[in-house]
Amino acid sequence: MDLEAIRQKGQVILKGLDFPDGELSILIVDDNRIAELNREYLKREGPTNVIAFSMMDGPFSDLTPNLLGDVVISVETAVREGNRAGIGLEERFMQLLIHGILHIFGYDHEKSEKEAEEMEKKSVELLKLIGLQENLCGGV
Repeated sequence: MDLEAIRQKGQVILKGLDFPDGELSILIVDDNRIAELNREYLKREGPTNVIAFSMMDGPFSDLTPNLLGDVVISVETAVREGNRAGIGLEERFMQLLIHGILHIFGYDHEKSEKEAEEMEKKSVELLKLIGLQENLCGGV
Protein backbone atom coordinates (compact mmCIF):
# COMPACT_ATOMS: atom_id res chain seq x y z
CA MET A 1 0.00 0.00 0.00
CA ASP A 2 1.18 3.47 -0.88
CA LEU A 3 1.04 5.43 2.38
CA GLU A 4 1.50 8.79 0.66
CA ALA A 5 -1.45 8.03 -1.65
CA ILE A 6 -3.55 7.12 1.41
CA ARG A 7 -2.60 10.43 3.04
CA GLN A 8 -3.43 12.42 -0.09
CA LYS A 9 -6.77 10.68 -0.60
CA GLY A 10 -7.55 11.14 3.08
CA GLN A 11 -7.06 14.89 2.61
CA VAL A 12 -9.39 14.86 -0.40
CA ILE A 13 -12.01 13.00 1.66
CA LEU A 14 -11.78 15.51 4.51
CA LYS A 15 -12.03 18.39 2.06
CA GLY A 16 -15.11 16.71 0.56
CA LEU A 17 -16.61 16.72 4.05
CA ASP A 18 -15.86 20.47 4.38
CA PHE A 19 -13.13 19.82 6.93
CA PRO A 20 -9.88 20.42 4.99
CA ASP A 21 -7.86 21.24 8.12
CA GLY A 22 -8.96 18.14 10.02
CA GLU A 23 -6.38 15.82 11.54
CA LEU A 24 -6.93 12.10 11.53
CA SER A 25 -4.89 9.11 12.66
CA ILE A 26 -5.05 5.98 10.53
CA LEU A 27 -3.88 2.77 12.18
CA ILE A 28 -3.28 -0.32 10.07
CA VAL A 29 -3.43 -3.47 12.20
CA ASP A 30 -3.90 -7.23 11.93
CA ASP A 31 -6.99 -9.24 12.86
CA ASN A 32 -5.70 -10.06 16.34
CA ARG A 33 -5.22 -6.40 17.27
CA ILE A 34 -8.54 -5.21 15.88
CA ALA A 35 -10.27 -8.10 17.68
CA GLU A 36 -8.73 -6.85 20.94
CA LEU A 37 -9.97 -3.32 20.27
CA ASN A 38 -13.38 -4.64 19.22
CA ARG A 39 -13.70 -6.57 22.49
CA GLU A 40 -12.34 -3.78 24.70
CA TYR A 41 -14.22 -0.80 23.28
CA LEU A 42 -17.28 -2.21 21.49
CA LYS A 43 -17.82 -5.36 23.61
CA ARG A 44 -17.93 -7.47 20.44
CA GLU A 45 -16.03 -10.68 19.83
CA GLY A 46 -13.75 -11.32 16.89
CA PRO A 47 -12.10 -9.18 14.26
CA THR A 48 -13.91 -6.54 12.25
CA ASN A 49 -12.85 -4.54 9.24
CA VAL A 50 -12.79 -1.00 10.68
CA ILE A 51 -13.27 0.77 14.01
CA ALA A 52 -13.50 4.53 14.40
CA PHE A 53 -12.83 6.54 17.54
CA SER A 54 -14.21 10.06 17.29
CA MET A 55 -12.68 12.96 19.14
CA MET A 56 -15.29 15.38 17.78
CA ASP A 57 -17.63 14.79 20.72
CA GLY A 58 -17.14 14.93 24.44
CA PRO A 59 -16.13 17.47 27.05
CA PHE A 60 -12.75 18.36 25.51
CA SER A 61 -13.65 18.37 21.81
CA ASP A 62 -13.58 22.17 21.66
CA LEU A 63 -9.94 22.27 22.82
CA THR A 64 -8.68 20.72 19.58
CA PRO A 65 -11.45 21.20 17.01
CA ASN A 66 -9.31 20.00 14.09
CA LEU A 67 -8.42 16.73 15.82
CA LEU A 68 -11.07 14.38 14.44
CA GLY A 69 -10.12 10.95 15.76
CA ASP A 70 -8.65 7.59 14.85
CA VAL A 71 -9.59 5.07 12.18
CA VAL A 72 -8.30 1.54 12.77
CA ILE A 73 -8.36 -0.83 9.79
CA SER A 74 -7.55 -4.53 9.78
CA VAL A 75 -5.47 -5.14 6.68
CA GLU A 76 -6.11 -8.91 6.93
CA THR A 77 -9.87 -8.43 6.88
CA ALA A 78 -9.55 -5.85 4.10
CA VAL A 79 -7.62 -8.35 1.97
CA ARG A 80 -10.25 -11.08 2.50
CA GLU A 81 -13.16 -8.75 1.77
CA GLY A 82 -11.45 -7.31 -1.29
CA ASN A 83 -10.76 -10.80 -2.65
CA ARG A 84 -14.42 -11.78 -2.16
CA ALA A 85 -15.57 -8.62 -3.96
CA GLY A 86 -13.00 -8.92 -6.74
CA ILE A 87 -11.24 -5.65 -5.88
CA GLY A 88 -7.71 -4.88 -4.79
CA LEU A 89 -6.47 -4.13 -1.30
CA GLU A 90 -5.96 -0.41 -1.92
CA GLU A 91 -9.53 0.05 -3.14
CA ARG A 92 -10.99 -1.91 -0.24
CA PHE A 93 -8.76 -0.03 2.19
CA MET A 94 -10.06 3.31 0.89
CA GLN A 95 -13.66 2.10 1.21
CA LEU A 96 -13.00 1.22 4.83
CA LEU A 97 -11.21 4.51 5.47
CA ILE A 98 -14.22 6.42 4.15
CA HIS A 99 -16.52 4.26 6.27
CA GLY A 100 -14.49 4.97 9.39
CA ILE A 101 -14.27 8.70 8.68
CA LEU A 102 -18.03 8.87 8.20
CA HIS A 103 -18.50 7.23 11.60
CA ILE A 104 -16.24 9.91 13.09
CA PHE A 105 -18.48 12.53 11.48
CA GLY A 106 -21.53 10.99 13.14
CA TYR A 107 -22.91 8.73 10.43
CA ASP A 108 -24.24 5.47 11.87
CA HIS A 109 -25.62 2.75 9.60
CA GLU A 110 -26.72 0.68 12.60
CA LYS A 111 -29.24 3.22 13.94
CA SER A 112 -31.80 3.07 11.14
CA GLU A 113 -32.34 2.15 7.51
CA LYS A 114 -32.53 5.86 6.66
CA GLU A 115 -29.15 6.58 8.25
CA ALA A 116 -27.67 3.53 6.50
CA GLU A 117 -28.90 4.89 3.16
CA GLU A 118 -27.49 8.36 3.93
CA MET A 119 -24.14 6.85 4.88
CA GLU A 120 -23.99 4.72 1.74
CA LYS A 121 -24.89 7.72 -0.44
CA LYS A 122 -22.13 9.81 1.14
CA SER A 123 -19.69 6.88 0.80
CA VAL A 124 -20.39 6.64 -2.93
CA GLU A 125 -19.95 10.41 -3.29
CA LEU A 126 -16.57 10.30 -1.53
CA LEU A 127 -15.41 7.23 -3.47
CA LYS A 128 -16.10 9.08 -6.71
CA LEU A 129 -14.27 12.12 -5.36
CA ILE A 130 -11.09 10.04 -4.98
CA GLY A 131 -11.58 8.30 -8.32
CA LEU A 132 -12.96 4.94 -7.19
CA GLN A 133 -16.06 3.01 -8.17
CA GLU A 134 -19.00 2.41 -5.88
CA ASN A 135 -18.52 -1.33 -5.33
CA LEU A 136 -19.12 -1.21 -1.58
CA CYS A 137 -18.69 -4.90 -0.72
CA GLY A 138 -22.22 -5.23 0.61
CA GLY A 139 -22.42 -1.80 2.25
CA VAL A 140 -19.00 -2.06 3.94
